[in-house]
Parts: sequence; C-alpha cells; structure tokens
Amino acid sequence: MTKLLWVVCLQLWCLHGGGSNWANGQEDFMLLAGPLIEQVSPGTGRGGSDAFDCSRPIPSGSKQYFEYLQSRGVTHFKVPLSWTQLLPMGVSSQPQQDVVRCYRTLLEQLLHVGLQPLIILHRSAVSDSLRSRYGGWESQELVKVFQQYAEFSFQEFGALAQTWVTLSHLDDIWLDGEPADAPRLLQNILQLNKNLHRIYHQHFPDKGRRLSVGLKATDVTILSHIKASTNVDFLAVHFEYNCASTGNFVQELSTLQISSGNLPILMYNINDHNCSHSQHQLLGDLLHVLQNNALNIVGFDMKDVLGKLDMKDAPISHGSPDYISMTAFKNSYQNVWDKFEDQTTTERDRFLTESFPSDFKWATSTESFKVEGGWTEGMKGETIWDRFGHEGLAFANQTADLACDSYNKVDYDVYLLRGLQVSTYQFSISWARMFPSGHRDSQSEKGAVYYDKLINSLIDSGIQPVITLYHWDLPQALQNDGGWTNTSIVEHFKDYADFCFARFGDRVKTWNTFSSPWVVSHAGYGTGEHPPGVKDYVSSSYEVTHNIIKSHAEAWHVYNNKYRKTQGGKVGIALNSDWALPMNSSKSEDVAAADRYLQFMLGWFAHPIFVDGDYPAALKTQIEKKRNKCPDSVPAILPAFSPEEKQRIVGTADFFGLNHYTSRLVNSSEGGCNPGPEGVGDFQTDVDPTWSPTASHWIYSLPWGLRRLLNYISTEYLNVTKVPIYITGNGMPTEYSGDNLNDTSRVEYMRSYINEALKAIISDGVDVKRFTVQSLMDGFEGKQGYSQRFGLHYVNFEDGNRARTPKLSAYFFSQLIKQNGFLSSRNYALKGLEIPVKRRLTTLPPSEVPSKSKVIWDKFSHQSKLERKMYHYGTFPQEFSWGVSSSSYQIEGGWNADGKGPSIWDNFTQNGNIPDNANGNIACDSYNRLDEDFYMLRALKVKSYRFSLSWSRIFPDGRRTSLNQKGVDYYNRLIDGLLAHNITPMVTLYHWDLPQALQNIGGWDNVEMINIFNDFCDFCFATFGNRVKFWVTFNQPQTIAWLGYGLGQMPPNDKKNPGTAPYKVAHNLIKAHAKAYHTYNDNYRNSQGGLVSIALNADWVEPKNVNVYREVLAADRAMQFQLGWFAHPIFKNGDYPDAMKWQVGNKSELQGLPESRLPSFTEEEKNVIKGTADIFCVNHYTTKIVSHVTGRLFPKSYQYDWDFSESDEVDSPTTAIKNQRAVAWGLRRLLNWIKEEYGDPDIYITENGVATEVKTTLDDTARVFFYKTYIDEALKAYELDGAKVKAFIATSLMDSFEWLNGNKVGFGLHHVDFTNPNRPRTPKYSAHFYYQVMKDNGFPITEDEKMLYGHFQKEFIWSTATASYQIEGGWRADGKGLSIWDTFAHTPLKISDDDNGDIACDSYNKVDEDVAMLKQLKVTHYRFSISWTRVLPDGTTSYINEAGLRYYHRLVDALLAANIEPHVTMYHWDLPQALQDNGGWKNETIVDKFREYADVIFSRFGQKVKFWITINEPYNIAMVGHGYGVAAPGISLQPGTLPYIVGHNLLKAHAEVWHLYNDKYRAEQKGMISITINSDWSEPRNPYKQEDIDAARRVVQFYIGWFAHPIFNGDYNDVMKTIIRERSLAAGLPKSRLPEFTPDEIKRIKGTYDYFGFNHYTTVLAYPVDYRNLQHYDADRGAGTVVDRTWLDSGSGWLKMTPFGMRRILNFIKEEYGNPPIIITENGVSERGPVDLNDTHRVYFYEKYINQVLKAYLLDGVDIRGYTAWSLMDNLEWATGFAERFGLFYVNRSDPKLPRVARASVSLYSTVINCNGFPDPALGPNDCVNPTPEGTSVPVTDNPVRFLGMRLSTSEAETGLNTTFSLLIVAACGAVCLSICFIAKRVRSKKSHHSDTVEMERKF
Repeated sequence: MTKLLWVVCLQLWCLHGGGSNWANGQEDFMLLAGPLIEQVSPGTGRGGSDAFDCSRPIPSGSKQYFEYLQSRGVTHFKVPLSWTQLLPMGVSSQPQQDVVRCYRTLLEQLLHVGLQPLIILHRSAVSDSLRSRYGGWESQELVKVFQQYAEFSFQEFGALAQTWVTLSHLDDIWLDGEPADAPRLLQNILQLNKNLHRIYHQHFPDKGRRLSVGLKATDVTILSHIKASTNVDFLAVHFEYNCASTGNFVQELSTLQISSGNLPILMYNINDHNCSHSQHQLLGDLLHVLQNNALNIVGFDMKDVLGKLDMKDAPISHGSPDYISMTAFKNSYQNVWDKFEDQTTTERDRFLTESFPSDFKWATSTESFKVEGGWTEGMKGETIWDRFGHEGLAFANQTADLACDSYNKVDYDVYLLRGLQVSTYQFSISWARMFPSGHRDSQSEKGAVYYDKLINSLIDSGIQPVITLYHWDLPQALQNDGGWTNTSIVEHFKDYADFCFARFGDRVKTWNTFSSPWVVSHAGYGTGEHPPGVKDYVSSSYEVTHNIIKSHAEAWHVYNNKYRKTQGGKVGIALNSDWALPMNSSKSEDVAAADRYLQFMLGWFAHPIFVDGDYPAALKTQIEKKRNKCPDSVPAILPAFSPEEKQRIVGTADFFGLNHYTSRLVNSSEGGCNPGPEGVGDFQTDVDPTWSPTASHWIYSLPWGLRRLLNYISTEYLNVTKVPIYITGNGMPTEYSGDNLNDTSRVEYMRSYINEALKAIISDGVDVKRFTVQSLMDGFEGKQGYSQRFGLHYVNFEDGNRARTPKLSAYFFSQLIKQNGFLSSRNYALKGLEIPVKRRLTTLPPSEVPSKSKVIWDKFSHQSKLERKMYHYGTFPQEFSWGVSSSSYQIEGGWNADGKGPSIWDNFTQNGNIPDNANGNIACDSYNRLDEDFYMLRALKVKSYRFSLSWSRIFPDGRRTSLNQKGVDYYNRLIDGLLAHNITPMVTLYHWDLPQALQNIGGWDNVEMINIFNDFCDFCFATFGNRVKFWVTFNQPQTIAWLGYGLGQMPPNDKKNPGTAPYKVAHNLIKAHAKAYHTYNDNYRNSQGGLVSIALNADWVEPKNVNVYREVLAADRAMQFQLGWFAHPIFKNGDYPDAMKWQVGNKSELQGLPESRLPSFTEEEKNVIKGTADIFCVNHYTTKIVSHVTGRLFPKSYQYDWDFSESDEVDSPTTAIKNQRAVAWGLRRLLNWIKEEYGDPDIYITENGVATEVKTTLDDTARVFFYKTYIDEALKAYELDGAKVKAFIATSLMDSFEWLNGNKVGFGLHHVDFTNPNRPRTPKYSAHFYYQVMKDNGFPITEDEKMLYGHFQKEFIWSTATASYQIEGGWRADGKGLSIWDTFAHTPLKISDDDNGDIACDSYNKVDEDVAMLKQLKVTHYRFSISWTRVLPDGTTSYINEAGLRYYHRLVDALLAANIEPHVTMYHWDLPQALQDNGGWKNETIVDKFREYADVIFSRFGQKVKFWITINEPYNIAMVGHGYGVAAPGISLQPGTLPYIVGHNLLKAHAEVWHLYNDKYRAEQKGMISITINSDWSEPRNPYKQEDIDAARRVVQFYIGWFAHPIFNGDYNDVMKTIIRERSLAAGLPKSRLPEFTPDEIKRIKGTYDYFGFNHYTTVLAYPVDYRNLQHYDADRGAGTVVDRTWLDSGSGWLKMTPFGMRRILNFIKEEYGNPPIIITENGVSERGPVDLNDTHRVYFYEKYINQVLKAYLLDGVDIRGYTAWSLMDNLEWATGFAERFGLFYVNRSDPKLPRVARASVSLYSTVINCNGFPDPALGPNDCVNPTPEGTSVPVTDNPVRFLGMRLSTSEAETGLNTTFSLLIVAACGAVCLSICFIAKRVRSKKSHHSDTVEMERKF
C-alpha cells in the first residue's frame, strides 16, 4: 500500500472499544510490530534473514527506531529469544551473560519509549546441537530442558514483559515429525505449555500477565486439544490473507473463536497475498472484523496492513561486511514521494479551477516589530530587534522605530483589511509592549489599550483577529538574562500568555503561541544572523527549541485549564517548513536525506507536539551518531524531555499552523563534525536554477511543494491527533525598486501556491481550513530592512504619512476571496436595495417677493459668533445614508474604448483648454479598474455610491440606434458589484458629458433634446432599473445653463447669448427632467419601486447687512436666481419664482424687448413639471455675501438680471478653488431655507466637499476640518431645526479630473497619482475620518464634553489674578522707577493703539475697590505681583522705596481683613530698566540682584504672605521678550541663543530665591514658594501620524519642559538637550547653544518647589517642520502649529477654547513630574470688540475648563490644590493693549474713574467657588448654586437697573441721571441767557451729547 493510514489503526482500536477485556479485567489492545531482522550477506554462509538474536550488538539506531514506531501508534513489539544463544549448552546454569545483557537492554529500550515487549520463547524447531543431546519434542528430556529454559527466561526477563508466547509456530512441530508421532508430540507440547502457564502465573500473579502459543488459522483441528489439554490466555494466530480470495474473513475468525472456546485472538502475524501496493482490502476487512461485537480480537500485526519501512543499513564496523536493518512500516516522506513521483509535469502543473469549501477562511498577516513602530510609545520596552536596528545591523542602518506606524494607524490597517475582504487578520503582540521588562509586574496598560483598539476595530468590521503571542521580538531585558536559553523563560512566557488570554480572550478565538520558532532557534541562536545574534549551533540552538516547546505547551495548558471552557477558542503553533526534494530521486540515500531535512526543520518542533512529546527519531539518531563519531568536538547537544514533560507536550495544539514559502533540493552528504543542520544531518541543500527567484536569496517559487508538504504533514503528524491545518504564512518578497505597485510576480506566486493548497484539499483530502497571505503591507523585514517587500500594499517609508497603497496583488487577492477560489462568481439575481422614502405629492403655492423663507436670516443672522460656531454633538437616525460620489467623465477614462462616442468634454479637453493640457482620456481609469474602486468603497463601508452614466458610452451618438453593449456591460458590472457589497447605486443620468453628436444639433438649446434625453432615460430605467432604485436626472442644471451656455466657460462653451441662452437651456432641462420623471412614474415605478429627483446646486447667501431690508431682498433674490430657478418649478407650482420673473421681465422691458427673456411655461407644462421630484437633492460647497446693486442693462445677461453682487465670506478659510471658501455654517441655513421654502421635503445632500491643492496628497487636514464642520452643520439642521436630512454624499471618492481645473486640485478622499499609469489609489487622512463619522453615524458626545458632577477637596484654593504693570498704573508715582515695560510701551509701534500702563486700571489708587470685587467673587486667595521698580526703583537695594512698600502693605492688609490670602508673584515681567541697561536677564549678575530683591520682599511681607511665586512664565520672558521681541525688552536679534541664556539665568535666579526662603525664612514664616510655568497643550495635527505625535511632544517639552524639567526632575530634558546640541554641531558651532548646568547647579535647582504653579489657556495642533540649518528656537523645536476649526474663538488670535487640553496637560504634569501638588495660577479667556456684560463665552470657558480640572482631580488622581481665574478685571494685555479683555469685571475706560462692572461670568465663577465644584442637578436643588451677591468696587445696596441701555447699579444710574439732568439745566440756562445767534451752537452741543450717549451704549 502507498498510503500510511496510521489513523486507521486507532480507529480499529477505538471501534473495538479501546481494547478487549482480558480475564484479569485490564484493557490493552495490541498493535504489533517487529521483530528486528538480521540480514546476513551470503559470504558468511548464513545468507537470508532471521530474527535478531543478540549475537551482535544492538543497532545504534534501535532506540530511535522504536520511538518512531511508538509515534505511529504501535503498542507492542515482538522479541524472539534465542534459546541457543542464551543457553548454548541447554543448561540454565550456564547462560551467555553478554546475550542476557543484550536482551535486557533491548527490552529496556522498548519500555523506555513506551512499547511493550511480546516475548517469544521459541519458534518450534530444535537445533541440531540440542536434538543430538536431548532428542526432539517427543522426548520428555527435551521438554524438561525447555521448561528449565522457560523458567530461566521468566526469571531474567519476566519483570520486563507481560505478554509471552511459548512456541510461536506449533504447526512446524508436527510437520517436522512423523505422522505417527504427532499425537505424542502434541501431548508433550500441550502439557509443557500447561506447566509453563502455571509456573508463569505463580511467579507473576499480578494482573495483566498473559501467555499463549502460536498456530495457523487453518489448524482448527488442534484447537479442541488446546481447549481440553492446556491453558492459554489468548490465541496467537497466523493468518494468510489473499486479496484475490473472496472468502469470508469474519466467518473464518468466528469459527476459530468458537473452536477455541471463545478465547481472545491475537492476529500475531498477517501475510497478505496478491494485494497491490495501493490496495486497502485487508484494512477494510479488519475494520469489518472489529465492528463485529461477537469477535474477541485483542490485537493484530501491522506489518502488512500498513506497508513496510526499511531503515537505512547501519554498518556494525568499517571492517565487517555484516549489517543490520530493521523492518517495520514505510515512512511518511516515502509515501508522499511515491504518491507524486510518477506525476508528469503536465499533471503536476495542471490548474484546478474549483472553489474552496464554503467555510474556508482567508487571511493576511503582519508581525508587531515589522509594522507597529512606536518603539518607545506607551512605555514599550526595548526588544532584541530594536537593539539590532540601533546597532546598525540591518540594511542601510534602517530601524523599525517607525516602521509602518501601525501603532498609530489602527484605522488605516483595518481599512485595508475591509478593502481586501479578508475574514481573518493574523497579527502578533509585542511582548515588550505589554510587559516592557518581560515580566508581568512591568505591565503597560497603554500597550494593552492599543491591542484592545485593534481587536475591537477588527470585530467592528467583521474580521476575526488571530493573535500570535511571539514572533521573534523578545524583550531585551529577558535576553539580558539569557533569553530563550534560560529555562526561567518558560514561566515568563506562560505568565505573559496567561495575561493575554485573560485580557483579549473574550474576543480572540484563535491563538498562535509562536510563529516560525525554527527561525528563532536557527537564525537567532544558531547562525546568529538574527538577534540576539548568538552563534552557537552546538547547544544554544537546541536549548532554545527545548524551552520554546515547553513554553508553548505551558501556554496551551494555561488556556486549556483556565480559559477554554469560557472563551471557546483554539491554541496552536505556526511552524515554518520548506518542502524537501531529493537531489537525485533514484538514490535512496538522497530520499532519506530529504526526509531528514524535514525532520530537522519541521519535525524538530512538530514531532514533540503532534506525535509523542519527544524529538523525532531521525534527529536523535543523527545527533547520537555524531556524538559517538566526534567525542572531542560534539557538533550538537540535544536536551532530553522527561517522561512527564513528554506527556505534557504531546497533543498541545488545536490546529497545525504552517508557514511555507519555498522548497529545497537535498542530497546526502557526510557532514563530519560540523555543527548545524547540514553537518549534523548529513545532508546538503540547493535550488534548481529553473525555479523562479524572488528578492530573497532563500525564497524560490516552487508552488507544487506546498501540496506535497501538506500531504506529508497530514500523514506524518495528524493521524494520531486529528486537527486541521491553517496555512499561517505564505508569500514572497519583491525588491524596493522600479514599479512597486504592479507586482505581477507576487500575483503569479499567490495564484500558484493557493491553487496547490486547493488541490491538497479537493484532490488529496487534506484538512486545510485557512490560507494566510504574508503580508498585509510592506514592513521592516529584519536584516533586510525595507529593501525587501512582502506586502499586498505598498508603504512609502520615505514619507512620514507611511501611506498604504494597494498593489496589483491586493486586488487579485480580493477578487480571489470574493470568488472563494478560482471559479468565476455565479451571476446571482441581484435586487436593488430598498429605499424607504415616500414620494412628494403636495403642490406648494408660489413664493412671495421676498419669500417667507427670509425668516432664516431673522433666525440665524443675529447669532453671536459663539452661537454660530458652537459644536453640536449628536447622531443621525440609523437609516441615514452615507455615501461618496463621482462622475463618469471625471473618473472613467476609456474615452474612445470599446465603441464609446465622443462627448462635448472629450472635444473640449483635446484642444489644450485645461491647465497642463490635462484631459479625461484616462482620468482615474475606472473603466478598467472597477475592482479598485470597489476596494475603496468596501474599505470606506459606505451605504451608497453616487455615479453618473456616460451617455456616449451607452449611445455613442446619443441615440438608441447606436447602442453600445460593451458600455452597458460596464455599468452592469458596476451596479452588480455595488449591490454585492450592499452599496446602494445612486445613478445620475446626466453629469455634463453630452454626446458631441447631439451638441452638433444644438445641444440643450434644441428642444428636440427633451425627447432624445427621455429615450436615453427610458433605456436606462429598463436596463438597470431592476437594481437601481435611486435616479438623478441632471446634476447642477444651473451650472449647465449658465457656465455652458452663458459664460461659456464650460462645454459647449456657448457665450453668444448670455441673456437668453441660459434661460432657454434651463427651460429645456426642466422639461426634459419632467418628461423623464413621468416616464419612470408611468412605466417603471410600480415594478421597480425607485425614486427620481434632480441634483440642484446652491450656495448659501448672506445679506451684507441683515438689518437693511434692501440687502435681505437681494439675498432672497440670489437664492431664487440660483436654486429657485429650478427648484421652484419642480417643487412648487411648475413655474419660475415671481422674484425671477419680475426681475427678468422688468429688465427685458427696460431693454426695449417686447417680452421677457425668461421663457414661460404653459399651464399644461406647469402641471407636468410640478412635483416631479421624490426628494430634494442639493449640492453645496460655499456661502457668499450678497449686496444689492443696480445691474447693467447691456449687454443682456443672466448675471446683470440679478441686481446683486457677490463677495466672499472673508472670515472663513480659503480653499484651493478661488472664491470657494469653507463656510460651514451656511449649510445649516441652506437646509433650513429648503425646509421652509419647499415644504419640508426629505433632503439628500448629494455633493459636499472641498478642493485641496495637488501638493496636498495624503495629509489633508483641511478636508478633515471641512467635513468635521459641514457635517456638524447638517446635524444641527436635523437635530436642532427639524430639517429632514436623509443622506450625506461626500465629494468625492477619489481625486479625479476636476473640470476646468484639470488635475491641479483634488476633491478626493483618496489620492490618485495621475503621473503613474496604474493610477494608484491611496486613502487620505480624510478617508479614515469620514469612515469614523459614518461608523458613529455623526458625532456622539465624547467623554471630554460630558460634565462631571462632584467637588474639590475641602481646602481647595479659589483665586483670581492680576499683574502689577497690567493694573496698577501710577507709573511714576511715589518714587517708582522705570521698568522695561514702561520703556517698551512708550516706544512707538510696540503696543496696539499706542496704549500703555501709565494708568492702567489705576489699582495703585483703588485697593478698596479691587478687594470689593474679590469679596464679590468669594475667592479664598488673590494672586498679584509686586512691581520690582516700585520697591527698588533701580532694581538694587541701594534704595528701598517705602512708599511702594506701603501700597503693598495696604493691599495685603485689606486682603487679610477680607479673609483672602495673598498669593504674591515677585516677578511678572516688569524688570527695572536700570538692570536691563546692564544686560538684564542676559547678564548672570541678575541672579544675585533678584535674590537681593526677594530678600527684601520676604523680610517685609513674609509674616503676612504665605504663598509665593518667584517668577511668572519664564518661557514668555525668555522667548517672547528675548526671541520674538514682541514683549519687553523687545529683543529679537539672537533667537537661537539669547532665549536659552535668559532661560538659564531665570532658572538659577528662581533656585537661589527658593533656597533663600527655605534656608532663611521658611522655619519662621511657614510659607510655600514655587515658580509659575506656562504652557499650551499640544496634540498631533494628524493623530494617526507618529511624526505629528513627536512634533506635539516636542512642542510640550520645549514649552513646559524647558523650565519644569530642571526644577522637578533635574537638568534640561533630553529632547531639548539632544536636538539643540545636534543642530548646533551640524551648523559648525563648537558646542550646544543650550547652556549646560554644572552637576552642582543641577542639584541646586532640582526640587526648588513646594507646588507646581501652572498657567494654561489653550491647545494647539502640531506637525513637523524642517527649518534646515536655521539656528532658532522654532527650528530647534521643529514643529509648526495650527488650530482645529471647530474650536471656539476668543478675543485673542492665539487662544482657542479647548477645555480638554487642560485635563491632558494636568495628567502630563502628573506623569512627567511625579504628581506634584498643582496650583493653577492662571486660566481665562479674552474678548474683543463691542462690550457685552453677558459674556456667555467666558461663562462657557470657565464652566468647561474648571470641570476638566475636576475630572483630572477626581478621575485621574492629579494632585490639584487650587485654581486661579485670569483675570480679575480687564487690564493692559501687554502688546495688544486694552483691545483684548480677560476680566471677570469690565473696566469702563471711557470713564476717568475707571469703574469696575461685574460680568455674567462673575456669577458663574462665584457659584462654582461657593459649591466648591459642580453639584449634581439630579440630586435636586443645591443652596450653593444661588449665592447672595456681594458688593463691588462701587458700593451696591440694591438691585441693578437699566439706564440708557446699560445694566447699572442704582448709584451708578443716579450718577448718570444727575449728569444728564445737569446738562439739561445748562442747556436751559443757555436758552434764556444767550441770544438767538447761539441757538445753532446749542443744537450742536445736543448732537454731541447724543453721540456720546450712543458711544457709551456701544461700549457697554
């Protein structure tokens, strides 16, 4: 037989109940092999073969041979003893001891490997020597001698064997004797056996012992004698089986058993006859026998059941010709080789066109270190591959630090998987990302969160995750302890696996413990090519394998014992293996060598796990052989598994994972004493030069090797343990050069290998369940770096975006998955998706002039900027339709392919009318790349796809008679493909590309076009309507009419009659639309059930001044001229809007025309037109500002009929298209207009998108902002306004030919490279953003936006803040000296509006008023700064200004009296000018000067002040004042050095003052002192991009870290030190521009804080910028910043409201600086422009920011001790003067008294203080929410009143009233006392008074 059917043996056993019941009750079914056969050459005189008799040494490979048999299911082995060898004299007292020892060793070997010996005492014949001495069996003397021999054997070997046969061939005895002697012979034998049976059981009474005799099945006559005269425990029967005979095998056995008295039968020997090599008749009969419960069969001989294995001849010695071979069963390799050996090349390579089983799984894979990057992200530990790369050992010194950036690109990767349509994704977990040190105690939650996100994203997309626990990237910390050579790693791996199972096992159901462990052992610890680079193939490599196998087994048992029951998953191992072919198949030694190759590669791991828990016999034999041969230089040391370990290892896999890439030719060789597989294995490998090479020297394409390998695995390893095979890796690399996308070689490789797997399944019955293509994308390929590419997707490693672009192979694989193999997909009857929308049947009255819809301007145009921009969180309904769009001419190409006729755009673009002579001849080549378009649509997971039909592709000349079936076929494929992926086709019948033949008859100017278009529509409805349920007749007819036939900018470029042609064309378009609608309605709607509409374009228009009626009329007119032109006839009354008719009619009359240029509809036409749209489809892009004008009369033009002008909304961002700004809020207003104007229809937004420049390829942040804002406005219209918005279609699916702009701009969610003939499509950042929006169905509220209710700690500090120069005034009062801000503010052009702080808020004179405000706020603390020059006028202690000190004493005393703690800042930017004249902060002497100044302050105020800040915002001092120069002292000449010097001195000055306080004052004064550091928070502009993440980190480290790190951690942070040093040296400087601290300075600065004083306002988005060699702080930081358009504005350009940033930067401080106590010392928001005391934006700001602080405190454990609002009152905001106002209190600067007036935010802040947080409203009213108001700076004793439009206190109103009354008295007196000539002057005085009043109202 040619097949090894080992599993059948087990079936036989199992069918027989697992073994027969013996008399003693023990179950033990015997599968017999053996005996060892001694073959002797004829020269010895003993030719032939006989049983091994211990006359020679036991063969060296016997043990391995026995192991091999045991692995095949053999349970017992025959051991015939040699009577003459054991007892040559026949006397038991004279044995040959060598022979006794030999047999004992042999028996022990059998037992050791798990085989039970079956001992045969003797065959039958008596040797001549014994016969001459004792006679034959008729002699009692011989019987006696034999009994002694038997007793001797029982004594010597009885303990080693439980089953015995006394005489195995009884039939030979009487055949040798005379017939007359037969009865006596038989009597003697039977009596002898009876005696031996008694003796044996007396000696061994234990259960399980058995003894018998052997006879032929034909000797039935003897059975009655046996039954009557002797005792046996079973019958050992010889069978002769003839395949040619038709005898009944079962009947023969039944007769035998009955005759024996129902004794158990052992089929001791089975000889088959006339059976072919491949015939299984005997096997079938055996199965039939064992299924017969009446038969008591206890075992059988396997020799001829399953074939023969002739082991390699093993010479005993070089000098002896004798040799020994052992016969058992043919091995798996030989069977597989025999099976395929006779195949012809044609048979071998014949392609199988079939499908895979329906449950087959398709997968692709990646490995963590190859793709993830983020090598230090989330506290990830270093791996051996990180170390390898950083030591420059990979190609071109490349590293995996960033790799594919998958750590940040989960969405990008899952997008690719959706596009591929795989059902399974196999990826590996980075051990070091989970456990940075390799131990559980170092577990990183961020690492686990990353994998959680990946797993969840996969499951959300319907993709099953398959996790590999270990793919080569060992934590370096474990390698430092020996790595896989250290036995302790088994427990570490077990612990790691346990964690992963527990964390992810609820979602992950398939696990690989290891992938390609052979590579680890071989390349990592053998050859040293891979990390850890150990070159030790003698021992380390084998130790590694030993520990990996044990680690695998332990992980499997962990899962099996702890998780399998609840999680229901599978655990296996992915083993790599080549296929091996003998170099010369006619040489048996090469065949054996090929087998050894597989055993050394695959068997090394597979045999222990899948067979018997131990290494394969071939491996052990070779190593033992080498050990004996090379005692002085042993080439391999193989560890041994204990019996317990073997038992624990075997069977530890639920599937067999196979990684296969290539094959090898193998020949036998003498490996000598060389270590390594070839040396130890005695083989050499090679490749056939005809095999197809790849980019890798070790991978050659030989597809049919996979089929053979699968057959080999199935036979060799999966007969005992039936588990499926998962192909866990198969692929090939290409070089990184040339065409990286058109990877035809990979396509052919995949096609061939996958087909071979199919053959193995279909033709060979191999149980293969999964095929995994390696790999999803290009990655870091170990030693080869990025020079070799395995990916289905190309990754551009030279671009920080790490863009992924599908290769040809990705599209091939996707198609293969779709077909589930190689049979073309069946043409199922596809039905269009149902669209649950009701038709519009209501007729609406005509619009008035102006329309009632002008209420939209009343509703929205008075919104504040805050109201307009406030982001709305919510979701659309579940049935909302998300889609993308395209149009035929823009994407299809194939302009003259397959019979397509020319269109007007084809003609137009051939003549160089487009920039760069672009055209749509090829465009995106979608005509030939449908699968690529489907890939994008699947990946996006859109619900609908809007595309247009090319009229000239279907009807080349525009008429039905020219029908082009190939065009129809193309659209059928497109529609069917969409429906197959559950995507609704939204078909536009006409999108501008009119057949040129129709234009030649006038185009849309010809009324015949109505019927011609209707015929085209009719054909399309009939052909596609069974599947298409959504039709759009025309796209943007206004564009067709005006740009095509008016301005003539677009084809057909008719601009001859701009005053008539557009109206005539529009007239025809409307009638054509209506006719098509009725055609569908009358002929198709009932059967097809679809919808028909028209897509109208509409800008929103905003009146220039909404308070001017004429401007509102102009805006209303603009809406009617654009949108109403088509919408009014269709959606209202069938006629044009009155505003348009009136306007054009009047213009026509003024032009002397007899009738209006606007055509009119007949009543019949109106009835036909009205209501011809089932839904309202609108295309929207921008908003315009409209103003009334009187238009020209001549030349006659549609444009001059408008009487309005358009301009851009200049406050909104520009786009790549001129005059098309991104004005998101216009969409909401437009949708509301449609709702009001057209009867609240269902609205489909059928186009919306933004153009970016061609250079913006992938990182299209502007598009993300566009969709983020526009879609939110649509959501507002739906959720807040009730507009019936049903769909949003993004424009467009991909970059395409953008009409007049050609390829200069792109609207696509996917980038298309038009310079590449393959037109590769690559997803942009916006594609992933849009997918997420669709997935979320809008913008569900985020955790950041949710309010947290709770309270701060009881002693929480509530404060507000000011600074001396900003509020005090009194700039020269009482001896104050000049500061640098005095100088700066008096320097022209430095301060906005020439403001200065000479008076400021006059707080120097208003202590009581300021304290009154503080009391009203209910703050516990007040932070203010001391003016250095007010205390020390020249900055030194040479003169102390007591007057200045008295001012601060008054302030401090007043605060303390109000129970408010003073929080004093000693330096808030106003350095004495005298010190600046000496260098200021640049001069290191400033450190001592500052210390002396602080000493004075501490000594004078320290008994009263307990909270100190040394310096406020050192960053601004250093960078803004000495780098950018926009703050005092205004220096900008050395931006690359001076800021760092200044910062250096600031840090030292702070430290010295801290130590001064600590050493001299703290013990007595018991205060706290620190520094206040300011910082924005920074987020990456593109959160998927590591470069942006790194840039954001640099921004933070260069900002907060510049000063915080030296103080809180010691020295500058490494980021700054490294970058500045490297950039300085690169510029040729001798050292870093960043000064260095000495060790003593580091020590002195570190720890100089009692709390972390922190100022924070806003967040920025960062991205990398390369400033090249510029030596500047910004260049060092290497980052630019932008803001998110959705962030709310303030009065300061730099300040956007970003509450979430507060919580994040507080957490950063916690993590980075050891969670110090934090006091937020500034936080606030500004305003600009008209004064509004109802400062809702500031109320919003404080509520949201303080709530984020509460979250940081309660949820994150940040140690926050206080919060300070900036600022108490409006003040001088430095260089912006008084224009920006931060105050909780308004300061009226128009009043010389500078009164302070509370804003609404005062109430909010005081309430928060009073509540000490945010009480939960769900718990009911809380008294703290409505505190009793307190007084302000102007005493208030009653409620405020309104006076002249202002909200004032009664005292303020009284003052105003008295002033007004006084003015009236003066005026009256003047009227009486002065002459009439002064009346005019009195009138002017009144006008002046009125003007002042209006100005006061404006300011308030």
